[in-house]
Amino acid sequence: MSREPLSEPSSVRTVEQLDVRTNAEPEIAVWPKWLDSAAWFFATGAGIGLFPKAPGTAGSVLGPLLVAAWQLLERPLSESIVVSLVFIAVGVVAAGRVASRQRCEDPGFVVCDEIIAFAVVFAGITVTWQTALIGFIWFRVFDITKPWPISRLERLPGGWGIMADDLLAGAFASVALRGTLWLFGV
Repeated sequence: MSREPLSEPSSVRTVEQLDVRTNAEPEIAVWPKWLDSAAWFFATGAGIGLFPKAPGTAGSVLGPLLVAAWQLLERPLSESIVVSLVFIAVGVVAAGRVASRQRCEDPGFVVCDEIIAFAVVFAGITVTWQTALIGFIWFRVFDITKPWPISRLERLPGGWGIMADDLLAGAFASVALRGTLWLFGV
């Protein structure tokens, strides 16, 4: 797959769903070029997903940093929830669009799902260097191993399948982080 920002496909079609009756592929919706570029920028985590080795891990490093920066703003919980939900919605659309344009179900360079999942990992937990390290490790364990039911969520269509498994891995990591903090009294 091309790692260029949404290069123009030779034919404007997606492989997400073939029309079985006609054996034809549905056309990809036409977006303005600036919107496709914005989707690419968001989905790749401002280009972090283009790291040649372990782009998901690179995206996972950015997640705790962004959550820590948000926590420094000391915004109300309701605002944090709304911002998280907006980022999840944008992530679903951007990841789905980029995957569709690249003709791939879950391109490795799409890392917005890993980044956004850290809002779930650190929900109600202050990010310190200790919590960031423990949360990062637990998230990567669940994101890589994908135990049931995390693995089932990858089957959801489009951007939902890209985002949902990481959000649930974030929830598992949050529980594991809380247990680790309780166990070690951190």
